[in-house]
Amino acid sequence: MGEIGVEGQTRVWLMQAQGGDQQGFSELYEHIAPSLHTWAHLRIRPEQSAFLDPADLVQEVWLRAWRQMETFEGDGSYFRFWIFRIAKNVLLEAVRKGQRTKGAGGSTTRLRRAHEQIDQVTAVSQRLARDESLELFRKHVADLPEDDRKLVLHCGLEGLPHAQVAERLGLGVEAVTKRWQRLRARLAHSELPTYLLA
Repeated sequence: MGEIGVEGQTRVWLMQAQGGDQQGFSELYEHIAPSLHTWAHLRIRPEQSAFLDPADLVQEVWLRAWRQMETFEGDGSYFRFWIFRIAKNVLLEAVRKGQRTKGAGGSTTRLRRAHEQIDQVTAVSQRLARDESLELFRKHVADLPEDDRKLVLHCGLEGLPHAQVAERLGLGVEAVTKRWQRLRARLAHSELPTYLLA
């Protein structure tokens, strides 16, 4: 990422995307798609996989993000949280409907640009679906005890603040921080792709 770091580069891509630059938006997608794709695989239960595909979910999340990009108010550090909030909403809607997600309407210009993003999103999603290291990571996380799996989802992939994770899990902030540090260290030593984690 050079001298400005990941967060700084995310901020640059974000400003470009908010200005309507498709390349900036594509760079944001390339950066966060592996984590989002992994999250979708881990959050979709086996009984939901009959009507909900992780790649479709990720594509819908990204199209909604593109449509809402002008309304995003935050910096690069908040972007990950914002994307995963959209992802949670898309997942909840899809589960409620019990069918594959469908796109919502929007302005003609935004829709045209969104459709231009589909090829990019699809190509990246297909590449991620074939990525063996991501599959190993997903299997490893799926085999973790439930509390550890939730830590990976909330702290690692979603990048939630430890205070929020503590509240969700009914633990103290210090306990979440220590458990996450230990779990992250174990994941780092397992030769799994930790670049997915916030």
